[in-house]
Amino acid sequence: MSELRPGTTAPPDQDGAPDAGALMFLSGGGKVGAMMRAHDWSQSPLGHPSGWPQALRTVVALMLNSKFPMFVAWGEKLGFLYNDPYAEILGEKHPASLGAPFKAIWGEIWDDIWPIVERALQGEGTYWEKLPLLMNRHGFDEQTWFTFSYSPVRDDNGVVDGMYCACVEVTGQVLAERYRQQENERLMTLFEQAPGIIAVLRGPQHVFEIANKSYKEVVGRGNVVGKTAREVLPEVEGQGFFELLDEVYRTGKPFVGHALPLKLAREPGAPLEQRYLDFIYQPIRDPSGQVVGIFVEGSDVTLRKQIEDELRAANRQKDQFLAMLAHELRNPLAPITTAAHLLKLGQLDAKAVRNASEIIARQAEHMTDLVNDLLDVSRVTRGLVTLEKEELDVNAVVAGAVEQVRPLIESKRHALTMELSGEPVHVLGDRTRLVQVLSNILNNAAKYTPPGGRIALSVAAHGDRVTVTVADNGIGIEPDVLPYIFELFTQAERTPDRSQGGLGIGLALVKSLVTLHGGTVDARAAPGRGSEFEICLPRLDALSGEAAAQDAEAAEAGQQPLRVLVVDDNQDAAQMLATVLEVQGHAVAVEYDGHGALQRARRERPEVMLLDIGLPDTDGYALARQLRALPELDGTVLVALTGYGQPEDRRQAQEAGFDHHLVKPADLGQVSEILASVQQARR
Repeated sequence: MSELRPGTTAPPDQDGAPDAGALMFLSGGGKVGAMMRAHDWSQSPLGHPSGWPQALRTVVALMLNSKFPMFVAWGEKLGFLYNDPYAEILGEKHPASLGAPFKAIWGEIWDDIWPIVERALQGEGTYWEKLPLLMNRHGFDEQTWFTFSYSPVRDDNGVVDGMYCACVEVTGQVLAERYRQQENERLMTLFEQAPGIIAVLRGPQHVFEIANKSYKEVVGRGNVVGKTAREVLPEVEGQGFFELLDEVYRTGKPFVGHALPLKLAREPGAPLEQRYLDFIYQPIRDPSGQVVGIFVEGSDVTLRKQIEDELRAANRQKDQFLAMLAHELRNPLAPITTAAHLLKLGQLDAKAVRNASEIIARQAEHMTDLVNDLLDVSRVTRGLVTLEKEELDVNAVVAGAVEQVRPLIESKRHALTMELSGEPVHVLGDRTRLVQVLSNILNNAAKYTPPGGRIALSVAAHGDRVTVTVADNGIGIEPDVLPYIFELFTQAERTPDRSQGGLGIGLALVKSLVTLHGGTVDARAAPGRGSEFEICLPRLDALSGEAAAQDAEAAEAGQQPLRVLVVDDNQDAAQMLATVLEVQGHAVAVEYDGHGALQRARRERPEVMLLDIGLPDTDGYALARQLRALPELDGTVLVALTGYGQPEDRRQAQEAGFDHHLVKPADLGQVSEILASVQQARR
């Protein structure tokens, strides 16, 4: 049987049907092979298979029996033939594509593939990997990717009459790779943004493969990838970290470090900085289990370490403070207890009684000062202190402070020299608090200067500032203590037996009060070479014109005594206060509970009542409300006496009707001022 060109009909056998032997090349081939055998080829540009040339038959026979997606396009119209695996790629284009022109089948991608087809038809084979093609094979456009080769197919005369393709769809692979890439990019973003330090080191030389932003910031280097750890951080040599890396790489055992110190030069030529790191060195293994690198993860805990050290130091200071407080309170308690026992015996003459009484009064005053210091520093640190500011001459404030400290200075035989400004220098401040500040510093100078020492005090004005300087030639201050002397509870071991005492709160209070006045305080000192404290306050530009307050008539002698009622369930305290007031010339009565106080007040109508808040049958607030409800006591001045001195306690006292609020032990000077103001108002 002679060969026929595509488009011709094979010669029939003796029964009038095409020769079955001519179609043996279509045997097998799965579903598509069966379709080819049964297909009506009359409308195909390829014609009946029995008339196909041998080259096309050979390619088709190979293609149909391959499990790899393949197709062949033959003849002038490039009639399309394919196998079962390629039918899946065609989607809904199958089976209509069988025998149809190539261009009619893949019109939507023809512009993309025609240049490649043309090269094959010109005799050039090509290979393409992951070529993107926008196909429409299921009724909608979809992005696909294919890896394929186009090869020329020659007829029996060696002329290229078609092209052959072996292909595989890699859309899933490309999408998976893209997803992996996106995931890697996301992970790298998280890696870069991680607050902790992260790095991966490869090989026995610990070469940086990756390092995140936090790591680079901690070490102060930007370009580390591709360099060894020793190249990147030469200053770390000898600190033990490289040795740890070597050990982890050699043994495969991870290492975990907590707050390990590391000295780094965070910039070229910069001095070494002390840092502290929490970190782990985790070995990285290959599939065979061999260590090939080290994963580094951790965090810079320098700030946390500093805070922990400060907390530990604060805890030590607290313990030291409690020990000092116990020591300072026991010191005055001992002579008070002894003097009280002596008085209780009743066998002392008048001079001994007076001496014992003076000891008790002096030591009680010392204890009161200690408690007041504690309350002062508490109120100042919590912002509860309100300054009663007025225009003051700093020279006068200095004189008041010196007067308070003079007994201590004289007892230690110090030479005090004063150099005042020579003219009034005014500030706006609270006189009591500024005297407290200066007397505190003068007191320290006197205490920590050996007997017979020198203390120099000077006042000077410099533009809009007033400076008060206190210098001594005492024992000075250790350099490691000097930066902290204005912190709460800081006290150096200045004497072997701590005989100088003190709670370590005085200078903290000084700084707080000076700050409240808008000023500053500084200290300069050296061990064995004395100390110098300098207080700087804002100076007033000019005198306000009116002096603060002057009412000397209140202290005028010969004023009439007052009727006073003292109410306190502590009989000793009540009797002692009554005795003092009687010595001042007042008519004083005493009651020990609220009921008795109410009855006596109705009978005697006292002009002043000093009421304890904690009474056995009621509280002072309730008693004050009852007294205020009595018309006959309308002008009586009520003074609260209590151990509680917080703002809330003062508010409750005011709401209950009290005119004044005094904290126990009552300052007799304050009591006297209140009584004097009542006398003045009565004139």
